[in-house]
Amino acid sequence: GALMRMARPIAACVLAGVLAACKVGPNFTPPHPPVPDEYAGMKSAADDVPAPTPSTDSPPASFWWQEFHDPALDRLEERAAAGNLDLKAAFLRIVEAREQVQSARAQGLPSLNASASYSREQLGLAGIIKSQHIDGAAAGSSGAAGLISSLESPVNLYQLGFDASWELDLFGKVRRSVEVADARSTGAVESRNDLLVSLEAEVAQDYFQLRAGQMLRTIVADQIAAQREVFELTQNRQQHGLAGEADVESARAQLSTLQSELPPYEQSISTSRHALAVLTGLTPEAMDADFIDSDDLPALPAVIPVGVPSTLARRRPDIRQSEAALHAATAQIGVSVASLFPDISLTGTFGLRNLSPGYLFDWDSKFYTFGPTISIPIFHGGALVSNVRLSRAQAAEAALNYRKTVLNALEEVEDGLTGLHQDAARTASLRDTVTADQRALDVDLDAYRHGLLTYITVLTVQIQMVQARQQLAQALLAQNTDLVKLYKALGGGWEDMPANTDANHDRSAAAEN
Repeated sequence: GALMRMARPIAACVLAGVLAACKVGPNFTPPHPPVPDEYAGMKSAADDVPAPTPSTDSPPASFWWQEFHDPALDRLEERAAAGNLDLKAAFLRIVEAREQVQSARAQGLPSLNASASYSREQLGLAGIIKSQHIDGAAAGSSGAAGLISSLESPVNLYQLGFDASWELDLFGKVRRSVEVADARSTGAVESRNDLLVSLEAEVAQDYFQLRAGQMLRTIVADQIAAQREVFELTQNRQQHGLAGEADVESARAQLSTLQSELPPYEQSISTSRHALAVLTGLTPEAMDADFIDSDDLPALPAVIPVGVPSTLARRRPDIRQSEAALHAATAQIGVSVASLFPDISLTGTFGLRNLSPGYLFDWDSKFYTFGPTISIPIFHGGALVSNVRLSRAQAAEAALNYRKTVLNALEEVEDGLTGLHQDAARTASLRDTVTADQRALDVDLDAYRHGLLTYITVLTVQIQMVQARQQLAQALLAQNTDLVKLYKALGGGWEDMPANTDANHDRSAAAEN
């Protein structure tokens, strides 16, 4: 009856207030990234340079490592995406951020608490009566005296009740807080995506480093075998009086020099294995039995799709993360501005209270309170205004960080295109150098066998040829590594990737076996 009559007008007032509610502070507008119409590196790439060639005809490859057509690399990327510990930690940070969103949303919902209590009370009425100079006779009758005596006795108080409160988000403080938490949750997702892109690039680079070490080891092993033949040839010529001791010792020194170059390459191969194992969430020695057979670096794709700069901001997770940070900082302005306005809440209590548990659930034992409360900020020493200024400054800083992130992304792509161009030219030149040195060495060795040249001439060409082959292997590694950097700069590798689960890891491990 009475409770319902009071609730209707209050509910009408609440509804009117909610309909008129607004969100203070600026609304977030996605920024326009400062990007050119075309990458400058595409102009230099238009020159007559050997493959690979960048192209804007199609968007960049999402899972770019598959362009190398190397099954071992594909398996490593799958295992790293499933088992990397940093990636798993980043996934947990996403879970944490999403829970923060739920916590922020809960601030705008009604809260309801139940309570039950029992207490034994002594009201102390005798002292109050004495302080008023009232004695039992003055009370007027023996009945009044008996009443006072009964009230003075300790009593048991039983109580059951419910407390409810609801903050009316009239100025959007709660909604802006939810917006902040939601943007930070998006940022956590993009942070994980950015980590995944970096992880994929690191796995590919370590794998290429391993293959390059095996290539260099094979080159040196082949040269050691060839040098042993030359050393035996000089010994044979000395025995027949056709060469001096200096030729023998020079050939021996060249053989020892080549043998001394093997341990660093073995160390490089082991280090790469250890790095790949840790990146996949395993112990360093877990891959010592893998990649035993030497293999060359995988061939590069003939065409590298790079797309246009306008799509970069949507592809790069770090730019998307920076945009989410700007969104959160913008919404935080609304939170700080809303703190300058009154907080209005509806509170209510309903319960049952009696001195006897037998009558506790009697409807006549009910009690309730209901009504709005308002809290108005009057003086906080300037803290609230300072918070508004601070949030505006942080939003301005976030806008600058977004612009800087875009510019850094453009720089990385431009550097990658330049590296792609220059690496191809250098590799082509070194291939010609190796071919020419090998021909010169074959001619000089034939002339030395026929006594037409001294060994010193042959040794000079040998050293040149070994250095040229090593330089070519290093150039091929740089070409693969720089291409990975370009792929990473283009921001591919995170789209529709499976979550880090034990099932995914088991499937990847099965594929490896």
